[in-house]
Amino acid sequence: MRVLGFGDNIVDRFVDRGTDYPGGNSVNVAVYARRLGLEAAYLGVFGDDDLGRFLGEAIAAEGVAVDRCVVRTGETGLSLLRVDDGDRVFLGWNGGGVTVREPLVLDGGLLAYVSSFGLVHSSVYSRSESELPKLAGLGPLVSFDLSSEEEFRTPAYLDRVCPHADLVLLSCSHLDEAATRGLLAEAVRRGAGIALATRGVDGAIACDGRVTLTAPALRVAGPRGIVDTMGCGDAFLAGFAVSLLRDGWAPDAPPRRRMIEDALHAGARTAYEQCFVEGAFGRGRPAVASMWRASGHEE
Repeated sequence: MRVLGFGDNIVDRFVDRGTDYPGGNSVNVAVYARRLGLEAAYLGVFGDDDLGRFLGEAIAAEGVAVDRCVVRTGETGLSLLRVDDGDRVFLGWNGGGVTVREPLVLDGGLLAYVSSFGLVHSSVYSRSESELPKLAGLGPLVSFDLSSEEEFRTPAYLDRVCPHADLVLLSCSHLDEAATRGLLAEAVRRGAGIALATRGVDGAIACDGRVTLTAPALRVAGPRGIVDTMGCGDAFLAGFAVSLLRDGWAPDAPPRRRMIEDALHAGARTAYEQCFVEGAFGRGRPAVASMWRASGHEE
């Protein structure tokens, strides 16, 4: 079983630590799948600056293949964050840099490469929506992270993504259970095979149009304090998807109820362990003083 992260990458700069960490939703899911024992690769665009080189080297060091990635002239995506009592606080970003401005287009050669994977994962931050129809019938399952912003939950946007996705993830910590269930049902009605919602300490809910299942979060207690919550949602998705893949999930074999139940608990375990990791997957380095273009101020 092979998993491909397709799309976004970014450097997460924790200003309180003075540390840069590699990350990005599509990168993280590939790295977590690799750490869970599957083969994995990342396909996307790196900037030709120092941060781009840092990202590529960090991802490759995790055993995730990056040999089909492209380097373009321009800056790498950079986000600024800090941690308050274990929770990450987003301070802003530079728009994703060249990765978002000039995303990869899947041509014949890349489509042949993508077809060799069992699961392809992408996200709203990847600008990959136009490429999703190309994956239909190609072979791999497709997962897509719909994040938490309202702009990615409009009927028009859901109609761009859901018909081409076997699994969508929605971050719903800000919604009550009734609203979350309604949103999941809407995503499935618009074409998603499975809709998964993470709700932080309130657990997770999955819906496939036949059943709607819940699972509690694993709470951090005792001497092991939370390092930060960066990547917990991505880790949940990776744990959930890897569990389904190992149980036989395939384009012609939708998961049964017990498979989804087991996947929810697997996702909770993976997200729990992520609470003790610095950044998305570690591999931090001291932040290099530079101009942050998006905000127009020096750090």
